[in-house]
Amino acid sequence: MGNRRLRILLAEDMHMVRGALVALLELEPDLEVVAVVDRGDLIVPAALSCRPDVAIMDVDLPGMDGLTAAETLHDKLPECRTLIMTGLGRPGLLRRAMSAKVSGFLLKDSPAEALAQAVREVAAGRRVINPQLVMSAWDIGENPLSERETEVLRMAAQGDEPREIAVKLHLSLGTVRNYLTTTVMKLNARNRIDAVRIATEAGWLS
Repeated sequence: MGNRRLRILLAEDMHMVRGALVALLELEPDLEVVAVVDRGDLIVPAALSCRPDVAIMDVDLPGMDGLTAAETLHDKLPECRTLIMTGLGRPGLLRRAMSAKVSGFLLKDSPAEALAQAVREVAAGRRVINPQLVMSAWDIGENPLSERETEVLRMAAQGDEPREIAVKLHLSLGTVRNYLTTTVMKLNARNRIDAVRIATEAGWLS
């Protein structure tokens, strides 16, 4: 990179957090924030316009979530590295981030200096991932549910009753109930609500 400052795009929808992050990054002599957006669907157009070295983005953004934006950005501008920042330390998010070709994954409660260092690391082509997340993702393993079981549980998580799920999926009510029972057993959950919580935290309903 020589003496050139690293160009950064920042995507964060919370005004105060956004301002604090920009101020923090601008304190570093080798970093320069060249674009700031508050929506996920603005990330790719802004990046194509200003060609940043690193795009820092939150996961939960209006318009388009950060991981979808990261995936699109990787296709359209592969030389731009992506660093996901999130307050959600869910292992399933990390798994999704890895498949979206994200270069770094940092929790928002990381120390301030960790952000600037993570930007430098990913710009240099290295991968930066919060160690706690790596351990919890490792512990979780693969989704034990079948595609149909996952689909039924996802619909239950959205508030659909078994009868509604049966109608939407063209299944009998008994079959849907069987899927939900099996799901609870496979996840060692106490009940359907607990199964939804376990699967959501693991990122299997994303």
